[in-house]
Parts: sequence; structure tokens; C-alpha cells
Amino acid sequence: MTKQERVTFVINTLKELYPSIPIPLDHKDPYTLLIAVLLSAQCTDVRVNQITPLLFAKADNPYDMIKMSVEEIKEIIRPCGLSPMKSKGIYGLSQILIEKHNGEVPQNFEDLEALPAVGHKTASVVMSQAFGVPAFPVDTHIHRLMYRWNLSNGKNVIQTEKDAKRLFPEECWNDLHLQMIWYGREYSPARGMDLEKDIITRTIGRKTNLDGYKK
Repeated sequence: MTKQERVTFVINTLKELYPSIPIPLDHKDPYTLLIAVLLSAQCTDVRVNQITPLLFAKADNPYDMIKMSVEEIKEIIRPCGLSPMKSKGIYGLSQILIEKHNGEVPQNFEDLEALPAVGHKTASVVMSQAFGVPAFPVDTHIHRLMYRWNLSNGKNVIQTEKDAKRLFPEECWNDLHLQMIWYGREYSPARGMDLEKDIITRTIGRKTNLDGYKK
């Protein structure tokens, strides 16, 4: 298969497997999504979805969030890990949203990435899932699959994002990054690869992956 044929195969297979795509993090608006994505750093989405209802019951908007102390936020989000940094980030970005953005989450990368504890991946998720702006946030699943499918060299997530944006049509990005996350979880995990189930890797996988596969 040519690279273009492999790209088409990935798009069509994922579309077939995931015609409707659930968003992994529970949220009700851009602010709650932003907080959930921030909490998901080095934490599972399942754990985040257990903790955010406790946090959002007390504060689901920046005005209520800054009524709490950093310490109170930290206690609630502790199970998500990195709670000292994340609690300061949540409090700090809530203040900035009120002071600079009328309490609203900005709809551009520059302002989002200027917020405390918000990096490019978090901004990309918010732009894509909250505002429908084409973006391709690369998490560990996408980084692994792009390498495994010989669509990127796997050097770093920045390169993987560039390769994904270059290879896949822009109108597919917002669906595709979610479809790849679900596929990585369900069919192509980091360990315990099962090529009986993992049709994409079986069909277009990097030779070293296939050679090293043990049933």
C-alpha cells in the first residue's frame, strides 16, 4: 500500500468502527471541558470523570472557582495526581478568564495557551471539542498508533501532530483524533497487542511491530 492508501484505509476503518464518537471527558460547556482536560494530564479519563462531579458541584464556572482556595481545590482533585500544580492552574486560569475574558473561555490558541497549566494539547482539545475548530491533539494513544502504522517516526508528539495534519484531510481531524483514541484503547493498546482484533496494525503496521508480535 502507498502512504495515501494507508491513510484512506485508516479513515474508512475508523469511520466504520466509530460512526458516532463519544467524547471521553464528561463536561457541559467550554469551561468544564477545559478543567477536565487539564485534570487528565497523567491521569485516566475514567478517574477524571469520577472527580469532576465533586469539583463542579462546588464550582462549575470561574466566578465560583475563585471563591474556593487553592488548598480546597487541591483536596478535591488529589486523586487525579499532580494536584499542587493543577490546583494552582485551575485557580489561576479562572482568575484570568474573569479579568481578561469576561469569564468566558477564549476561542483561540494564543489566549488559551497563555493560561496557567494549559499547553498546546489542552488548547487543541478545547478548540476541537468545545468550539469545533479543526485541531489534532496528540495523546499517548495517537502518538503510539501513528508510529505503529508507519505514518510518523515517533520522535515526539510535536512531529506526530505535524505528520497527522499533513496526512489527514482537515475536515477529518476532529473526528479522527477521537476515533484513534478509542481504537488505541480498545484494539491496539501499548501492551498485549492482539492482531486478531487489531485490523489496522495487522494490515498496515510497521514491519518491526509485526515481526516482533507473539501470539
